[in-house]
Amino acid sequence: MRAPDPDGDDFSRPGAAAYAAEWARAVRRIGFVPLSAAETERLLLAHTVRLGRALLAPVFSAQPAEDVGRALVEAHLTEPGVLDWSVRALGDRFLSWVLPARVEPPEVRERIAALQGAFAAGFGRALRDRVFSQQERIARSAWQARDAVEQALRDSEARFRAVFTGAAIGIGIAGVDGRIIEVNQSFADMLGYTAAELRELSVDGLFHSDDAAGMWELYQELVEGKRDSARVEKRYYRKDGSVVWTDLAVSLIRHDDGRPRFTVAMIEDITERYQLQQRLRFQALHDPLTGLPNRTLFFETLGQVFDTAAPEQRVGLCFIDLDGFKAINDSLGHDLGDRLLKVIARRLADCVSGRGHLVARMGGDEFVILVDSDGGLDDAVEVAELALAAVSAPVHVGDQQLAVSASIGIVECPAAETSVSELMKAADTTLYWAKAEGRGRWAVYDPERSAADIARSALAANLPAALDRGEFLLHYQPIVSLLDGSMVAVEALVRWQHPELGLIGPDRFIGLAEETGLIVRLGAWVLRQACRDAESWRRAYPEARLMVNVNLAARQADDPGIVETVAEALERTGLPAELLQLELTESAVMGTAGESLRALHQLADLGIRLAIDDFGTGYSNLAYLRRLPIHCLKLAGPFVEGIRGDGADVVADHRDERIVDALVRLAHALELWVTAEAVETEEQAERLRSLRCDTGQGRWFGPPVPAADIRRRLEGKEGTQGTRSRLPEQRAGQAQAREETR
Repeated sequence: MRAPDPDGDDFSRPGAAAYAAEWARAVRRIGFVPLSAAETERLLLAHTVRLGRALLAPVFSAQPAEDVGRALVEAHLTEPGVLDWSVRALGDRFLSWVLPARVEPPEVRERIAALQGAFAAGFGRALRDRVFSQQERIARSAWQARDAVEQALRDSEARFRAVFTGAAIGIGIAGVDGRIIEVNQSFADMLGYTAAELRELSVDGLFHSDDAAGMWELYQELVEGKRDSARVEKRYYRKDGSVVWTDLAVSLIRHDDGRPRFTVAMIEDITERYQLQQRLRFQALHDPLTGLPNRTLFFETLGQVFDTAAPEQRVGLCFIDLDGFKAINDSLGHDLGDRLLKVIARRLADCVSGRGHLVARMGGDEFVILVDSDGGLDDAVEVAELALAAVSAPVHVGDQQLAVSASIGIVECPAAETSVSELMKAADTTLYWAKAEGRGRWAVYDPERSAADIARSALAANLPAALDRGEFLLHYQPIVSLLDGSMVAVEALVRWQHPELGLIGPDRFIGLAEETGLIVRLGAWVLRQACRDAESWRRAYPEARLMVNVNLAARQADDPGIVETVAEALERTGLPAELLQLELTESAVMGTAGESLRALHQLADLGIRLAIDDFGTGYSNLAYLRRLPIHCLKLAGPFVEGIRGDGADVVADHRDERIVDALVRLAHALELWVTAEAVETEEQAERLRSLRCDTGQGRWFGPPVPAADIRRRLEGKEGTQGTRSRLPEQRAGQAQAREETR
């Protein structure tokens, strides 16, 4: 801003500029100035000029000084020190700086004083007007803000009222004392009351008697200010007594100082959703066919029993499996089988109804009963017998009358001594025992028997590796001629040299080998090793002609490659075929047909002898003896054991002797050799000799021994040389003796 230059010779331009510069410095020193230094100096120079002109004007007026004072306020030069400096400087320095010394108008001092007063008055009035203006603006803003707040509050209340009255979910407001203050129409309709009726009730009057434990405590924490919100699924009684399920969300509204004021509840009707959830849960936890709890619910319940069981609490379980259900399904169809399962399930549930026991279907034809009582094993057995009786009653399905039975495994023990998995494993094992013992019965879990089964399973698992490691070996039991007492053959018997259990007999692992199918590999090894030992004896003692008997399991006999296996063993070892005799059980031989029968004929064509082991204990189908290429019958041990000769039971002893006599005569009539097993005493040997039995085998003639012992026997025992070559002559001599006897 540029100040105009003063006109006339009476005004000192340098003095005015110096005065304005001093004035500007004083103003900036006193306080904040919103203008720059140059702008401040130009502004004050203009005001200095106006004051000088007013002072020197022919007709004096103090109005310009008042305007300058007002202008300073308008320029925001409002610090109190500005007014003080400006008034004093106007009286002390103005004349000496602005006017030349020679200019001294009359009454100049009076004019200076008037200018000072007008300047101060203008500054004061402008400052007052400015304050009034600011106050008016502040007041106007406050009123506008209050109006806006009130309008916003009215709008908020209107919106809340619209939401409150028009909401589809129920809304209720209650005091911290539990008294209901207000509810909307949706809440009233949900419970079947009017809004006025609900306002007469209290919150605790709406609590359901079966509400979840702790819900009242949760509400108390809310109204006491210990929590700000809570959300639960809760049921209410409607006015008509029916039940409605809701999703309840409650919030606490506080006073400004934080004290609880009232609660606002938002209630949504979820009855349909809850019922759907219950139906879905029922379907997920129940068997769709029978309606019984399924294995998921059973294990969930069993887990809860174990989680909450006291140290002394016992748990009982009956694991049920229907006998022969697969045959019913296969013969009569799955539809009839399903209908049968429904009947059985209903019977099982009815037989324990009222006792608190859980009956569940595990799948297929398996059911389980969780025995919930303190009666111990007696209660579990009682439940099992009830279940057997319920199942065994005839079942009428359509036009069919079915008779079914069940097997039950019972486990009862302290809950602290087992777990869910161990309990189910024990139940499954016990059910297997019950089925193995026959139909329609129960079995109780026996830890010792289970340990034996586990050991048996461990043996079965170790069989393949044991065979690979060469842990099996052969022992040989002598077979002796009853005519002259010479050893004519040996039977190869396998043993397992277990690294931990020691020497194990075949009774502990042969059955396992047959069940697992390893019997084919093991049998092939036994065959090769027996042929190898027999060939070594033949080479060392060629005149002995000692025959080796090797047992052939039914699974081996059915193996398509059995002929090749035997032929390969003979070829590799060099043993003549006539020195090998294969023993098959009667049950395996009598059912032989087709390829298996052809395999036996092929073995016989190789020159190998075939024997029926344990003859008389199986099918005893004599017609088969005519068509099978059999060379020898080995009489079963029970017949020989009956010929005790000790007079303990004369009638039985005489009967067994007649049976042996008949079997020997039958075999000789069919030109078969006869070997008696289990000869334990001299009396038995003598009586068998008198009955014209050809050979005997048993403890009386020697136990099974290693191959080295057989070699020593061949070296030292007299009468062994030439024994095999005399077998036909012995048979002929015995035939002649029989003729002479007749």
